[in-house]
Amino acid sequence: MNSAKSHEAGQGALYAIGAYLCWGLFPLYWKPLSAVPAEQILGHRVVWSALLLAGVLTVRRHWGWLGESLRQPRRIGVFALSSALLSMNWLVYIWAVNHGRVVEASLGYFINPLVNVLLGRLVLGERLAKPQLAALGLAALGVLWLTLHVGSVPWVALVLAVTFALYGLLRKTAHLPSLEGLALETFLMAPIALVGLILAERHGSGAFGHLDTLRTLLLIGAGVVTTVPLVLFASGARRLTLATLGVIQYLSPTLQFLLGVWLYHEPFDTARLIGFGLIWSGLALYTGAGLLRLYRR
Repeated sequence: MNSAKSHEAGQGALYAIGAYLCWGLFPLYWKPLSAVPAEQILGHRVVWSALLLAGVLTVRRHWGWLGESLRQPRRIGVFALSSALLSMNWLVYIWAVNHGRVVEASLGYFINPLVNVLLGRLVLGERLAKPQLAALGLAALGVLWLTLHVGSVPWVALVLAVTFALYGLLRKTAHLPSLEGLALETFLMAPIALVGLILAERHGSGAFGHLDTLRTLLLIGAGVVTTVPLVLFASGARRLTLATLGVIQYLSPTLQFLLGVWLYHEPFDTARLIGFGLIWSGLALYTGAGLLRLYRR
């Protein structure tokens, strides 16, 4: 039994690492598309994802759940809201990557676990332990420092962190498995995305078919690079404890941060280092306290 559990956990870790590696390397995929407006990249990401998911559901002959979902207005409402939050998250992230703000985008995903804790307190009434409060305080201090010393509110990071945390909170209340939930969200976004792409084409600003072959293929492949990490993540999350998943999740923003600083040469001066350092200290405290609590059990 122990051997089976160990094998299952090992598989889960590989799936989760694969997912976070994909997300961490996303800037390498979106950067070549920097000449394409972010909203069009988002539109292609949604439309091609919808086609891919429709193909998967057809191959698996697994469409029965959709009719049942469409007869539940509350479920549709929850998923419409979650799809809007996910769209906003994707749009801001793509815009940030293609406007030289990969480092700030990475900050959003570093902050995200702490925003989850804050939402748990404000929305779900969860009690916070002292290390969690201290971690939130350090993160808030880091954001305040960046605002004062860099000269602007790190709005990209805050929007990414808050939208993804709210999205996660909504998905906890939406009772659909991972594949079906992702498909419903994508199908709800797809008509709006398709209309936007058609209008862009009619107005002469559409990118698809007017680019070189590589970038056209990158737009088509957006569906695959969106769906595959989510499927890997779902497979990993089922096999791992939340504590293990919580540690692996830092792989993605770390890779994004390294790409921003070392590959794209985005500014990272002493003021930014101090702000990030405060936030990283909060994350270390939060993660360390969680692992210690798990160990004591």
